[in-house]
Amino acid sequence: MNTSLILRLSLAFAFLYPPIAALFDPYSWIGYFPDFTRGILPDLVLLHLFGAVEVAIGIWLLWGKHLFYPSLAATVLLAAIVLFNIGQMDVIFRDLSILGIALALALESFRERNRV
Repeated sequence: MNTSLILRLSLAFAFLYPPIAALFDPYSWIGYFPDFTRGILPDLVLLHLFGAVEVAIGIWLLWGKHLFYPSLAATVLLAAIVLFNIGQMDVIFRDLSILGIALALALESFRERNRV
C-alpha cells in the first residue's frame, strides 16, 4: 500500500462518514453550519445537499483520477469548517489534521501532474 492510497482512504472516510451519519441523526450535524448559511434553504435540504458534495469528493478520492481537484476541494471545505467553527476547537481540532491530509494530497498530486 502506498502513501497516496493511505491519504486518499483517510480523506475519503472523513468525507463519506458525515453524510451517512447525517441520514440517521441530522440534527447532530446541522449545528456546524454557520448561521449565515441557515435559512436560505430548509436545514435538512442544506445538510443533505452539502452531504452530496461530500460524497462526490469522497468517491472521487477513492476513484483516484485527477486527484488535485477533489483534494483541493477538500482542503477548501475543511478550511471553511475550521474557520466558521473556530469557537468549537474541542470538536474541530481533528479537522485541522484532516485538512493537513487534504493539503498534502493536493500538493503531491499537483507536483505529479506538473512533472516534465
